[in-house]
Amino acid sequence: MPNPSKSGSMFRPVIQKTRTLAIMAVVSAGCFWFAFNSRVEKVSGNYTLKVAAAERMKEAMEILKSSRMEKGVFIDIENDPNETGLVGAQFSLITTDEGDLDAKLTTLDPNFAAAMVELFTRADLQKGDTAAVLLTGSMPGANMATLIAADVMGVETVTLASLGASQWGANYPSFTWLDMEQILVENGMIPNMSVAASIGGRNDLGRLLSPKGRNLIIDNIEKHELPLIQGSNLKDNIQRRMEILEQNGPKDGYGLLINIGGGVASLGTSFNMKLLGPGLVTRSNIVPISRQEGIEGVLVKFVKSGINALHILNINELTEKLHMPYAPIPIPEIGKGQLYAVEQYNLGVSAVCFLIVAGMVFAVGRHSHNQINERMKEHEPDSIL
Repeated sequence: MPNPSKSGSMFRPVIQKTRTLAIMAVVSAGCFWFAFNSRVEKVSGNYTLKVAAAERMKEAMEILKSSRMEKGVFIDIENDPNETGLVGAQFSLITTDEGDLDAKLTTLDPNFAAAMVELFTRADLQKGDTAAVLLTGSMPGANMATLIAADVMGVETVTLASLGASQWGANYPSFTWLDMEQILVENGMIPNMSVAASIGGRNDLGRLLSPKGRNLIIDNIEKHELPLIQGSNLKDNIQRRMEILEQNGPKDGYGLLINIGGGVASLGTSFNMKLLGPGLVTRSNIVPISRQEGIEGVLVKFVKSGINALHILNINELTEKLHMPYAPIPIPEIGKGQLYAVEQYNLGVSAVCFLIVAGMVFAVGRHSHNQINERMKEHEPDSIL
């Protein structure tokens, strides 16, 4: 007959006892709860700069809105739900192409200036560096966010503009991007005007615009006393842009090229533009999608020369990368959200909780192993005669 235990009951190691398992479950759940609720907020290293840029952009938007309201401009609440007064028209004489309204609304969030600070930081743009900036009239929000962020960070800018604008951009002939730019300079929001401007649109020469539309843009450029970039074709305009940037740039070269929008003089026709994602662009991004035919734009020429670029287009994809809301209504509070700070688990607390649970499992397992060994030593099977 089997040798019964001293107590006369069935042997069970401690790990099989319901009471032990219940205690282990309670301790594990408690450690999980404590670790999960001990998250800490990690503030961005450039938080102060981001807030300063966003606050200045908020002020700049108010200045531009007031300037427009003085002229009795009507705000379309449906297409401008945040009542910025800076959403353009669907159609106008200087409208060059279709536009994404939600993208325009996204860039008219003061926090977009903080986003540009983040992108500049990732691109390793330093105080005292000089950036070449290529603007269009299509996204005035992104334009001012870029110039404000650069100034807040102590980065010099040399800016070229094209005035044609896609739908919902700065496409009012009486309120172009250069008009906005001048107001911002006069009020100390940005340090300087563009150094030259072109018509924009197809071939950077206003193709598909009416003669009146092209003349309105030329008149506006002349009003602001800027050199007009107007060659005989796209290649001429690109070459002229390169010359102007070289003439106005620093002796030690540019630290970064920043392109806002899909201007053909910036991007050229030497690669599939849809394959170029937003954000930082390096030579490794350009070479695989380049082709021998076509015309290289300013961005491509800079990148191939070894100067990285920031490409601000495809705003939905860009905001996903930066963990920002897309076309937010209402405009989010400045200083809040993952752009400024992220929640992380407290590694110290998590490590302690892990050690408690792991130690508990090891101790119970070890004790059970010893119990089983002791039981096997005491066990004497019946002899077979």
